Formats: sequence, structure tokens, C-alpha cells
Amino acid sequence: MRWRAERPREACAAPSPIPLPAPGRRVGLAALLVALVLLPFAVFPGAARAQATSEAQLRAAFLVNLLKYVEWPAGSEGATICLFGRQGLASQLASYEGRSILGRELRIRRVSEPDQLAGCQEVFVAEAEEEVLANLLKGVGRQAVLTVGESPAFVQQGGGIALVRVDNRLVFDVNLGALGRAGLKPSPQLLRLARDVMGAPR
Repeated sequence: MRWRAERPREACAAPSPIPLPAPGRRVGLAALLVALVLLPFAVFPGAARAQATSEAQLRAAFLVNLLKYVEWPAGSEGATICLFGRQGLASQLASYEGRSILGRELRIRRVSEPDQLAGCQEVFVAEAEEEVLANLLKGVGRQAVLTVGESPAFVQQGGGIALVRVDNRLVFDVNLGALGRAGLKPSPQLLRLARDVMGAPR
């Protein structure tokens, strides 16, 4: 079953500009998600590169914040984000490495094979062929690993969260079944701001 999350009523008002999160600045999840869902990417006349950079910054900040807004099973250790596939966010995420997340030092690691996922708490999957993605998700199995992709079909294929671009905004979908199998529990705040939540009761 699919459940469409209702936007908070205040979201209908014109939002005030929210600055992009700098690596050295702490940004709450609510402010970050409002920026993702409501605000277009920063666009400067004649500067397409600035728009792309703004999107990458938001994606990187979202991945880092997700670690703090998911309840992890007892005994989980570490705070490592692994990048699988195209490495477009590597430079933005590298700026966050070493920051304390839930009392643990954030690490960023690149992986190219499903058998390299040991020690990953979160895996970001860039665009991947269907067979490669299926092998990756199978390799994760029921481990306490949060899988995040950028394809609209990612959650339908068994991924945990899909962070996708719609027009000039970023939105995200959640697969509760996939998170449950991994022993992960997303915060109510995260679910309220999701575009769609798969597996939630009506």
C-alpha cells in the first residue's frame, strides 16, 4: 500500500529563503527537508554550474542528516556512509568527514562491489543497472544498513529511501518495508515530509 504524506499546513505559505547547509554549520532536519521539498535550487543567471552545486550540497547534507533521524538497532556501531556507483557526491561528503554523528565519527567510503558493504551504516546508490542494483540490495539483506538511491523506482525495487529530482526540486520517498527488514525505524518527522511512504497503514 502507498500512503501520500500530507504537507504541514504552514507549507502552503510562501517559505522564507533557507541558506544551503555549509559543512561547518549544523542544520536541523526540518529546515533541511523544507529546503528540499519547498524551495527550488539556487539559480544564478548564466551559471548552470551553480545550480548543480546547490543540488549536490543538498543531497550530501540530506545523507548526513539521515543518520541522525533513523533509529538504529541495539549494538549498531559506526557512522559510515558508503558511496556505490558514480561518485558525484564524493567531494561534498568529504567535507563532512570527521564530524560527530550520534557520538560517532563520520566516515565516507567508496565501494564498488556488494561484498564491500561490511561496516557501512548507510549506502548511497547512484544510478545503477537493474541487475547491479538487485545484487546490491540482496547483498545488504537484513543487515542494519540504510540504502538511499536517486532513481524514482529505487524504493519499488527494494531500496529504503529514494531522493529524486522533480522539476527543480528534490523530494524523497520511503519504503517502510525495506527499513523494517533492516531493523531501522525512521523518525515521524521524516515520514511527515516524505512525498510517498510505501507500506504505511491507511
